[in-house]
Amino acid sequence: MNIHEIWASVLGGLEKETTAITYDVWIKTLEPVDIKDGALILSAPSVEARDFVLNRFRTLIRTVAKGINNAITEVDIIEPAEKKSTEEGSAGQEEKQNIKGVEKEAAAEVSQAPAIYLNPKYTFENFVEGKSNELVYAVAEAIAENPGTAHNPVFIYGGVGLGKTHIMHAVGNAVKANHPKLKVLYASSEKFANEMIDSFRLGNKANQAFRDKYRLVDVLMIDDIQFFAGKERTQEEFFHTFNDLYQLNKQIIISSDRPPKDLFSMEERLVSRFGCGMIADIQPPDEETRVAILQKKAQGLKQNIKPEILALMAKNPFANIRDMEGLLNKVIFLAKLSGTGITEETVHSALKDYQEETNEDNLTAQDIIAATAKYFGVTIAEMTGKKKTKDVVEPRQYCIYLISELLAVPLVTIGNYFGGRDHTTIMHSRNKVVEALKTNVRAGTVVADIKSVLYRK
Repeated sequence: MNIHEIWASVLGGLEKETTAITYDVWIKTLEPVDIKDGALILSAPSVEARDFVLNRFRTLIRTVAKGINNAITEVDIIEPAEKKSTEEGSAGQEEKQNIKGVEKEAAAEVSQAPAIYLNPKYTFENFVEGKSNELVYAVAEAIAENPGTAHNPVFIYGGVGLGKTHIMHAVGNAVKANHPKLKVLYASSEKFANEMIDSFRLGNKANQAFRDKYRLVDVLMIDDIQFFAGKERTQEEFFHTFNDLYQLNKQIIISSDRPPKDLFSMEERLVSRFGCGMIADIQPPDEETRVAILQKKAQGLKQNIKPEILALMAKNPFANIRDMEGLLNKVIFLAKLSGTGITEETVHSALKDYQEETNEDNLTAQDIIAATAKYFGVTIAEMTGKKKTKDVVEPRQYCIYLISELLAVPLVTIGNYFGGRDHTTIMHSRNKVVEALKTNVRAGTVVADIKSVLYRK
């Protein structure tokens, strides 16, 4: 069976395991790209779709695919720009008849044109500016005009799905348009770490090519830097990369789901460098901005939706833009299915599905503990144990707060979840977060992010 035959069989299995809406909106739109080192590589139509499918359906796809072909042990989903890169790379590789040896091929791979990782769909024109992101937007525009001058480095933080990746790609695309000779490189922190590991494994030439790739650029953007937490060798390599670029006045932009001071298990010398420039956050959009975002997304899908319908959809206080896009996709799908067009009834029907997916009735304390531990990058044993260091105490307090808010559980019972702590200790931890929510914007973002994970489990 070739890859297309395998994927057709996998689709048949997934259709039986998912709802009609899920299958048509998220699964059927995936395209097979390759099977490499046991991984089935699929392409999603957008970055948002890639992230959503990876978070929600990766395990299911892997299970079904392995049932079709035992050789498949993993599933990877890439965005359109990466698919193009993969196809171009494959075509170019066939022409390299004079290049022999794994090390040479690895060196060629890691030194490819940096700008290839930019998604051309992410621009300033289709980024919706509002009160929740106006500082980030202004800083990004200034960088696009004169990279490496006014704001450097720039550290952007905010919850999942709020547009951090979009604004970074928009900067990259604008810099390429305004300054064609400048070298721009965007990469996720995971890509940086994986390429670093591969380069060390493959030898000196590959390692030097890796360093040249990330250090011989004019603009470097690293997404989701919190992924480096606990990875000492990766942090060491990035520390030197950061220093080389900063000393040469090259623009550095970093994103994270939390501010620098809350990057636990990260070297202090690295955190201090993150905070030496501009720090800007993106907050969940207000209702006015949500309407504008939905309108922009609908236009991108060539859907003419009445303002009052968009306003009805925007009344839901979504924590991030991906949830809003998911609702919009459902509304469009249901409208096509019914043949009645997009009406208020269609929106209410879609919201009903959304509420079913985010039903709190099935939540357990174990769900909340696991989600909080994963969010902060600590183990469940650390969070529920006796350890009292800052990197464990804060996650514990948020976890206790969320259990007390979302579940009808006595304080004594909550104490039992955390090693038999008494009810006064539990009350103190809960109240710490309650007070933080009154004045600390980040506290609200943390709570919203963890709830988003819980409601999408």
